[in-house]
Amino acid sequence: MAKGFSLLFILFFCYCSSAFTQSFSITGTVKDKIGALPGAAVYLSGYKIATVTDNEGKFTLGKLAPGNYDILVQMIGFLPYTKNILISNKSENVAIVLQENTTMLKEVIIKPDPNRPYYIALFKDFFIGKTPNSAECTILNTDVLTFDDDKTAGLLTVKANDFLVIENKALGYKIKYLLQDFEYNYKSKIVYFAGLPSFEDLKGSKSKQKNWLKKRAIAYSGSIQHFFKSLYNNTLQAEGFEINKIADIPNTSRKPDSVINANIKRLTSGQAGAINLITFNGTDSLSYWLKQRSQPKTLSALNRKAVDIDTLVKTFNSDLKMMNYKDGLYVIYKNEKEIPSFNFSSLKQARPPELNNYQISVVNLLEPPVRFYANGGVLETRSLIYKGYWAYEKMADIVPMDYIISTKE
Repeated sequence: MAKGFSLLFILFFCYCSSAFTQSFSITGTVKDKIGALPGAAVYLSGYKIATVTDNEGKFTLGKLAPGNYDILVQMIGFLPYTKNILISNKSENVAIVLQENTTMLKEVIIKPDPNRPYYIALFKDFFIGKTPNSAECTILNTDVLTFDDDKTAGLLTVKANDFLVIENKALGYKIKYLLQDFEYNYKSKIVYFAGLPSFEDLKGSKSKQKNWLKKRAIAYSGSIQHFFKSLYNNTLQAEGFEINKIADIPNTSRKPDSVINANIKRLTSGQAGAINLITFNGTDSLSYWLKQRSQPKTLSALNRKAVDIDTLVKTFNSDLKMMNYKDGLYVIYKNEKEIPSFNFSSLKQARPPELNNYQISVVNLLEPPVRFYANGGVLETRSLIYKGYWAYEKMADIVPMDYIISTKE
């Protein structure tokens, strides 16, 4: 998915492993304050698993491995509902009570906002992305979005009063996405979003389906999900990944701020300063100190020694593994090259010549540790900031958590 863009990975609390031969189910009933609700849509977040409630409001989601799941419930006239369920050694049953969506039951007067088209365009860029797949990806109901632009804090937050419905004609998915958080910091240029998606295959001709299979394989390969799944299984090298470390070190050629500011003040003050401002030509003292101020305070130092996965990854429990590190992870994916349009995104990471145009991403850990599941789902999503290729790929390039590359692709 350069400094500036942080992509929280979508919040999936789910776990699958081929080590388990048992399968379980999540059953339940969906009601409102009056009684059972037939026809409510029930989804399993991150998957293509869905059902509807019967005439008694009952539902079943079956053939599930032990793990942590989020179920989503949607019905017209009611607020979206989500519940986290842990399956360990038995099936689970839940009772769900939906609340009326009062904003849909009464007339709402919305004042025209001349900035709304701008906010929608900004949201699409940061949420859907700007990859070639994003050109074929459409949010069908932008009317559910509300925007809060806090000029003082320099923060744009976005909320949705219903599931976002996204049609991805590039990968052949219809996605219903329960947006939980979206923030864009104008000052740091960091983007964070989290939510719960459910996937449904679009219908198409055999040629379209074949093309979707090919594009899905490309989208998955080298992705954040692919990386963490390979990291969990200790198959990084076989899957085409290599990890180095990258650290920010002081720029010793840059003078301290106190020295730079003192000299600029000295050279621009009084009558002599006025003359300096008129006559400076790029080679005089004032130009030197202005160039000093424009230099970065830190430089990135890349250590090309491959990281030992046994020292990086530890087992947290039977479901989760974890990482705790200081310097950034410089992740190289060698099975695919960066596409030409990426070069115009300002996200390309510096690299030694031998790395050519391999897909390169940097992962910084803000709040250690970070834990992750066997299917590539990350638990502490706000702990990570992604730069480079993973900051480029967003919702338009995401596949379900149970995605498996077909041998036909």
